[in-house]
Amino acid sequence: MSDQFDFIIVGAGSAGCAMASRLSEDPRNRVLVLEFGGTDAGPFIQMPAALSYPMNMPLYDWGFESEPEPHLGGRRLATPRGKVIGGSSSINGMVYVRGHACDFDTWEDMGAAGWGYRHVLPYYKRLETSHGGQSGWRGTDGPLHVQRGTKWNPLYEAFKEAGQQAGYGVTVDYNGERQEGFADMEMTVHRGRRWSAANAYLKPALKRKNLTLVKGAMVRKVLMEDKRAVGVEYETGGTVRQARADREVILAASSINSPKILLLSGIGPSEHLKEKGIDVVADRPGVGANLQDHLELYLQQASTQPITLYKHWNLLSKAVIGAQWLFLKTGLGASNHFESCAFIRSKAGVKYPDIQYHFMPFAVRYDGKAAAEGHGFQAHVGPMRSRSRGRVSLRSGDPREKPSILFNYMSHEDDWEDFRISIRLTREIFGQDAFTPYRGKEIQPGAHAISDDALNDFIREHVESAYHPCGTCRMGAADDPMAVVDPECRVIGVDGLRVADSSIFPQITNGNLNGPSIMVGEKASDHILGKAPLPASNQEPWIHPDWETSQR
Repeated sequence: MSDQFDFIIVGAGSAGCAMASRLSEDPRNRVLVLEFGGTDAGPFIQMPAALSYPMNMPLYDWGFESEPEPHLGGRRLATPRGKVIGGSSSINGMVYVRGHACDFDTWEDMGAAGWGYRHVLPYYKRLETSHGGQSGWRGTDGPLHVQRGTKWNPLYEAFKEAGQQAGYGVTVDYNGERQEGFADMEMTVHRGRRWSAANAYLKPALKRKNLTLVKGAMVRKVLMEDKRAVGVEYETGGTVRQARADREVILAASSINSPKILLLSGIGPSEHLKEKGIDVVADRPGVGANLQDHLELYLQQASTQPITLYKHWNLLSKAVIGAQWLFLKTGLGASNHFESCAFIRSKAGVKYPDIQYHFMPFAVRYDGKAAAEGHGFQAHVGPMRSRSRGRVSLRSGDPREKPSILFNYMSHEDDWEDFRISIRLTREIFGQDAFTPYRGKEIQPGAHAISDDALNDFIREHVESAYHPCGTCRMGAADDPMAVVDPECRVIGVDGLRVADSSIFPQITNGNLNGPSIMVGEKASDHILGKAPLPASNQEPWIHPDWETSQR
């Protein structure tokens, strides 16, 4: 293998796979992708219903966890990140959400010029092949296939109907003109298989001679000469090697590992770097700061009818489902089982949705370890725009040591109110007539949890990460002292180095982050190649006409 390339991409995740594909389209570009993880082959990753397995397997997951969270009783929360081809798109829940139009206009207001909704919509269209999405708003020939479930269970429709009965709207496509409302949820599944960024982008691109993938490569640092990135140092099979980049090094290593690599390379808050014995190349106080995530609760209700996935919670049933998927790629194994959802506003005066629901006809933990007692259903609910901010920092200058992660969850008083509102609104939805044929007792929080204090206790004990960390290499104006990259994803203060993954989000988007991360990879590719951006869209997204005075 030559050690000389035009572009080196660190991380074969959602954004990295997209960039590997786009940058290697020109046969003159020699592109190297370095990925610490290994192959994504095998049913645990490729079978959609097996989603709870890979994110809990050290083979596929970096195994990060937070520091004891001071506002959650000192709990350490799991922070899974994909350590495998496809990155987190190979271990996630496969839920596809673009984010709300206002998210990207907010990015632009925060200094990310050229990242407003009108600018990013054309890139979403470029990356998608939408099956069943709203015509004119969705892509039809992109690498990423996006589909809807079969809605095999009547509880999916009951959830949407209950939303209407509670006075909310329904949207035909929350990834189209209108996000707000109750809807069919979309998933990155194609022909029964998880359609990760690896399946969509990387594997087809690897047929090109100018694209090289090295698995099992842990990047130790970016090599700098006179404030210019000239390559990377990485370890593979116990040997430390170097690869040189004639044009650029691009970090796409996740919102946890991209700031870690910058810090190890001498780019970050100077005091922190000196403390760890690292020479300062560029003093960027924003590296590792601005960490954001979504938290969620599972509100669980017993079902009086034996129609939920609980009836398949046994070895025989799992074997039948597994065999059907293995041979035919159909049946219950071909869905992530998040097939209906909602995006609503918590109160009047909130301009666009700030609460998200994933609905599931089963009462179980996300990690698949514990089913509730018997038949039940659940809504995953959580506020979308927490005001709490955390950080990623180094424990030492040793590249093999895991970074220190503190989300500082629930450190802002508003977050507690938002969660209490979320619980009460969910109870109201579950209380509608549509659920009457199925509704048993409330499993959790339970009928006793009514007061603010009781709900706060439940939140503190049971809230979980939705696994959407982002923001640690924030994009902003070049003169913003807390910005890490400029609006073309170039690291401010050095040359030849970019970051393009969820770490550059100035503010977390509405919903799951896989879609926006791939979009960042698509748009960054044009910036890297010096191409004119796709023409801006003039399509106007739907905003509730009475948002100032009405909650629904």
